[in-house]
Amino acid sequence: MSESLSPPPKGVHQFRRVAILFAGGPAPGANAVISTAAISFLRNDVEVIGMKHGYSSLADFSPDKPLVEGRDYVRITPEYLKRTRSSQGIMLGTARTNPGRSVSSPAHLDDPDRVRPLANVDAGLRSLGVEALVSIGGDDTLKTANKFKLFQDRLPAGTRKIPVVHLPKTIDNDYMGIDFTFGYFTAVDTLASEIRNLLYDADAGRCYYLCETMGRSAGWLSYGAAISGEASLVVSVEDIHGRYRGEETVTAADGSTKTKAVMNVARVVERIVKTMRVREENEGKQYGVIVLAEGLAEYLPQSDLEGIPRDDHGNISISHVQLGRKFARLVADEYKRQTGKSRKVVGIQLGYEARCAQPHAFDIMLGSQLGVGAYRALAERGLDGVMVSVSGQLDLNYVPFEELVDPDTLVTVVRYVERDSDFHRLARFLETYVNE
Repeated sequence: MSESLSPPPKGVHQFRRVAILFAGGPAPGANAVISTAAISFLRNDVEVIGMKHGYSSLADFSPDKPLVEGRDYVRITPEYLKRTRSSQGIMLGTARTNPGRSVSSPAHLDDPDRVRPLANVDAGLRSLGVEALVSIGGDDTLKTANKFKLFQDRLPAGTRKIPVVHLPKTIDNDYMGIDFTFGYFTAVDTLASEIRNLLYDADAGRCYYLCETMGRSAGWLSYGAAISGEASLVVSVEDIHGRYRGEETVTAADGSTKTKAVMNVARVVERIVKTMRVREENEGKQYGVIVLAEGLAEYLPQSDLEGIPRDDHGNISISHVQLGRKFARLVADEYKRQTGKSRKVVGIQLGYEARCAQPHAFDIMLGSQLGVGAYRALAERGLDGVMVSVSGQLDLNYVPFEELVDPDTLVTVVRYVERDSDFHRLARFLETYVNE
C-alpha cells in the first residue's frame, strides 16, 4: 500500500474509557460528530460510553442510585455505529439539564451546594470508569463544560482529573471561535425550502407570510434562510439599532432597576409595511415573505413579556411569545391604516423541522472532522478545556475555554452578524429594495 493511502497510525494515549455526551437542541449532522468521535477512540483501543439524554442522569447521580446501562448510558461499539454518520436525529438523545445552573461566578465554585450537580457529574463519570469527556452542544453546554473543568481544577492535589473537550453545535451559528457550526447549512436550506414554498402560496393568494425562524441571539440563521429562500425582507436582532431601538427601565424581583434595550415595535412594523407597499406600487407584487429572527422577542417591551416562562438558563420561552403572529396582526393593521385596504398577513413559526433534517454533505464532513478533533485533542495532544474548531479546508484547531467564556460571569460571548459586513450587506442587497 502506498504511503498516501495508509491510515493514520495508532496514537499513544493514556485513556482506557471515554464518555461522549450531547446536550441542548438537536442539529443536523449530530450523528456524524458522535460516530466519528467514537470510532476514533475505538480504533485506538479506547472504550466509549455514550451518555443518554445529556446530563439528565449524571446531574442527579448518587452512589445509592447507580447509572444503569441501557437507561442512562450505552456502550458504543462498531456495530452500534453501523451506517450512522449520515443518519438523522441524535443516537444518544439530548436534554437541557444544566448541572452548572447555580454557578454564575468563580466564587460559586467554592460553594458545595452550588457545585453539587457538577460534583454528581464527576462522581457519575468516575463510577463508570470514564477518564475523559467529549461534550457536544451549544453555548450553554460550552458553559457547562467550562464549569466542569473549573470544578476539576479545584479538586484536591493528586486527584486524577477527567479532561473535557467541547465540540460546538448550533444551527444558529452564533459561536465565537469557529466560522460555521455543523447543521447550520442544512438548517438554512431546510428553512429556505419552506420559504420558497410559502412564496408560491403567497403569490397565489396575494398575501404575506411573516416567518419566525430560530436564532435567539444572532441573525445567522434568519439571514441565511432569507438569502437562500428569496424572502422580501429579513429583520434580526442586529437590526435593532438607531431609530428601531429604544430603552426602558426594568424592575427586578429584588426591587433593583436596570436599563434594558428594547425594540421600537411601531417603527419595525412601519418598515415591514413600507416593504409591502414598495413591492405593490413599484413591482406589481401583492405578496411576499418576511423573515423575523425569534431573538427579537427578547427586545420586546417588558409589558409584552409579562407571564412568559423562562428556562434553566434564564432564556424566555419564545414559543409562548408567538412573535410571528403578534407582528402579523400589527402589520395587517398598519397596512390598512396607511392604504385603506386589507391584506392577509399570516404569522408562522419555522425552525423545529430544521433541527433533525437529513444532513447535507458539508455538515457531515464538518461534523466528522470535529469528531476526529475530539480524539486528537484529548489523546494526541493531551489537551483539557478546549473547544475543537475547524477553519479553511477543514483544518483543525483548538480554542481554550478562557478565550470563549467571560472569566467573571462564566458566560459565553455571542458572535453576531456584523452590521455592514459583506454577509449582512448581501442580505440587504437581495431583499426588496427600499430607499430610506
